[in-house]
Amino acid sequence: MPSWDPVRDLLTMQERLESLFGRAMPGWVPPVDLAEHPDHYVLTVELAGLTRSDVQLDFDHQVLTLRGSRTTQECCPERYQQLERGQGTFSRSFRFALPVQSDKITADLVDGVLTVVVPKAGPPPERHIDVG
Repeated sequence: MPSWDPVRDLLTMQERLESLFGRAMPGWVPPVDLAEHPDHYVLTVELAGLTRSDVQLDFDHQVLTLRGSRTTQECCPERYQQLERGQGTFSRSFRFALPVQSDKITADLVDGVLTVVVPKAGPPPERHIDVG
């Protein structure tokens, strides 16, 4: 007779509810820091264990969207005493207050930390308008 495993039972219950009602929220939410500098924004995201192919970045209408997936562990080869690292898919979106140069956005994933640099667009040039 299999022993009672509360984590396995909780995950099974979650999967059943999601199949009935659909998934309303992402599977997990990676921690993010968003800093503003005079000429750019820096987004730093903790993505331990993910590779570049696990992460996707899109920019559309002043919104940067980060999506990805951490492979779900087949439950449960060992008995977890604690299970805190998120699994499955995630999605985070960030809207910038000031216009940015979307063609100059860079991203790098090093040692489980994704760093995205989003340059701000400069102020529009002043122009003199002749009155005719």
